[in-house]
Amino acid sequence: MAGKKQPTQFGFTLQSSDAGARTGILHTPHGIINTPVFMPVGTQATVKSLTPDHLKELNVQIILSNTYHLYLRPGADVVQELGGLHSFMNWERPILTDSGGFQVFSLGELRKVTDDGVVFRSHIDGSQHTFTPESAVAIQEQLGADIIMAFDECAEPHDKEYSAAAMERTHRWALRCQQAKTREDQALFGIVQGGIFDDLRQQSAEYISSLDFPGHAIGGLSVGESKADMLHSIEVVNRILPEDKPRYLMGVGTPFDLIEGIRRGVDMFDCVLPTRLARHHAALTLKGRVNLSKAENARDPNPIDPKCSCSTCRSFSRAYLRHLIIAREMLASTLISIHNIHTLVSLTALLRQSIVEGNFESTAESILEGMK
Repeated sequence: MAGKKQPTQFGFTLQSSDAGARTGILHTPHGIINTPVFMPVGTQATVKSLTPDHLKELNVQIILSNTYHLYLRPGADVVQELGGLHSFMNWERPILTDSGGFQVFSLGELRKVTDDGVVFRSHIDGSQHTFTPESAVAIQEQLGADIIMAFDECAEPHDKEYSAAAMERTHRWALRCQQAKTREDQALFGIVQGGIFDDLRQQSAEYISSLDFPGHAIGGLSVGESKADMLHSIEVVNRILPEDKPRYLMGVGTPFDLIEGIRRGVDMFDCVLPTRLARHHAALTLKGRVNLSKAENARDPNPIDPKCSCSTCRSFSRAYLRHLIIAREMLASTLISIHNIHTLVSLTALLRQSIVEGNFESTAESILEGMK
């Protein structure tokens, strides 16, 4: 089944591979992206506590924003009127927008699903709204991201009956999203669903691949299933998804997840983890998480990680960071977020280089051993 032609200024070129891991270049209207890539989440047109300049200094290549949240506030029409997301948030590098499917389906009793779409109530003021595949695409076209996502239904991963129904609906909606798309300067990615069930995941990967999207996402993982089930599902799907198109694992981004996802052929990752942990005073390192609010840090002159080259670790001690936390200073979240995003971006860059040099497995095993 042939889909619409791919957008102008978009393409994916595989460069090198080492076992299942691979590197590539993703071309977008706002610049190239070297994959594998970690994408910080800027849900409401901001990566929490950080400025665009911070993100550029961290070598962030692409960020993710969310259709559901921006539709409710400030409104897609406002963003469009002010020049689209890139202009609105002063970020000239690539942007990906999630369709809002996951956010809508996480509303529980505040939403009702039909074959046409989803009727839901805003988490902000309780007002009623409707998302359909057509409206989800239209909103994302107003927002103007480089990569936009098909509207899908994210099911509870262990319920096979629900997973099958949600998968079928996701397939129908994917086709409707393709038919609704009008902008040639945006790439629409399809999404594979199917819970943790091999037959459903295979069926979904085959169908979504047949629609000839310029890229594919693996949805419905990291939502309560075990790590083993998540990794197995990635393997099942990536055996089927075409090798010449980017593969995006949605909502996943611990250091362990990045290593194991890349090992299984994933090209793109996003996660709120680095900034969320920072707001809860936790720092990411490749040796584990560090709770900076603990009293043991009160007089510690050392940085979060002596081997880290981020501006936080170059300039500030654990003692200072704990002081900011105890004093409830906003700067604490900023400095810890800088470190956490640097940890994931630099890890991904290291793994990219290891693939090029043909030593991915030894590099990955060395990092994983250190995590133990």
